Amino acid sequence: MTSGPDFYDEAQVFDTYMQRRQRPDNPNDTLEYPVFMELLGDFRDRTILDLGCGDGRFGVELIARGCGTYTGVEASKRMVSAAQEPLASAGGVLHHASIETWTYPQTKFDLVVSRLALHYVENITQIFGWVHHTLKSGGRFVFSVEHPVITSDNSAAVGSGVRQNWIVDDYFVTGRRDVQWMGSQVTKYHRTIENYFTGLQRANFTVEQLREPQPQREFIQDEQLYNRRLRIPLFLVVAARRND
Repeated sequence: MTSGPDFYDEAQVFDTYMQRRQRPDNPNDTLEYPVFMELLGDFRDRTILDLGCGDGRFGVELIARGCGTYTGVEASKRMVSAAQEPLASAGGVLHHASIETWTYPQTKFDLVVSRLALHYVENITQIFGWVHHTLKSGGRFVFSVEHPVITSDNSAAVGSGVRQNWIVDDYFVTGRRDVQWMGSQVTKYHRTIENYFTGLQRANFTVEQLREPQPQREFIQDEQLYNRRLRIPLFLVVAARRND
């Protein structure tokens, strides 16, 4: 199977992903993004670390909206290539490294963010520990992942056309899932909502908010798509604060 970074380095996958992100009704922008920004709150003048920063567009936005410093970590070669020039022009710093292997400096950042990357990481306990290590006193950690009802079972996703049903199965059998997606295969890791919550607590975080983004009519104009988005949660977004 293919790791997350290697998956996005496949030319066909990368092109398909970038095309999907351009759609005005894509779920990242209409579901995950509004809730993520709400949980971020005021990040002006904050030092920010972005784990799995992708093509850098989110980093450019954070810089434009007044964050103090921005550091992105990304393992995919294609994503790094797409992010380099925009982030450099905006004044951001980009590291070509994986979330698992990057060296996290001690108490450097006010805010650590990660959008839809941590479900590609096997040892989430280790990452939560490193995030705690790299945050300043009282620093915050905001991240999103594919919702556990999605990662539990992928069998209904195989096929063509618009997906009409979802299967929730083996929910409490956590761990590796080999998934067929965007014309290729990738390895993701399934965890329950409780796993995320208790994992943060054990890493000495206080969970401030846990959200399952619901569709909002202001972001989804097509009624059929809006009704479809009401059927099942696609994302889980969590905000936590470092305990000293």
